[in-house]
Amino acid sequence: VLRALGIPTRVITNFNSAHDRNINLSIDKYIDASGKTLDLTEDSVWNFHVWNECWFTRRDLGSFYDGWQVLDATPQERSKGSIYQCGPASTRAIKEGDVNLDYDSSFVFAAVNADYVTWIHHSKKRKERIYSDTRRIGKFISTKAVGTNSRVDVTASYKYPEVKEISFNISYAQYKDSLKEDRKILVTAL
Repeated sequence: VLRALGIPTRVITNFNSAHDRNINLSIDKYIDASGKTLDLTEDSVWNFHVWNECWFTRRDLGSFYDGWQVLDATPQERSKGSIYQCGPASTRAIKEGDVNLDYDSSFVFAAVNADYVTWIHHSKKRKERIYSDTRRIGKFISTKAVGTNSRVDVTASYKYPEVKEISFNISYAQYKDSLKEDRKILVTAL
């Protein structure tokens, strides 16, 4: 319909797409002390999810948010508690983490960039965070190339590259002067 109206539109596929039911920007998994998964959350990760992007000027949000906007024709949640809709959420807002804007930017942000957090549930009042995976959600965000059946990776439109972990070895003699009273090491990256 949007293309028929002359609005540039494309289909987007997000692999490892998060469905963050409580909008806390993480997908929470709860286990007991023996490692058995507990059914304490409605969060989930889908193999993939598909939505549309349309090219709009955003007078309501400002020119910074002009460009591709997410519209999901199959919304799973109510938007602002009223009707089932998703978007238009600016991909620029999603990439920049502007999750307090209207039109479901927090929901789409979580779909592509939520942390996958594992908790040990000890009791109703006590849980312990044991693992957080910041790279699992939002993989190979793609659209179809114009004029061919090739895939175009648009992940960089939705999120910054994941930070790579580096490991290094230093001797005590190299850091002993940087020890603080609480025994934490000050590390300066150049």
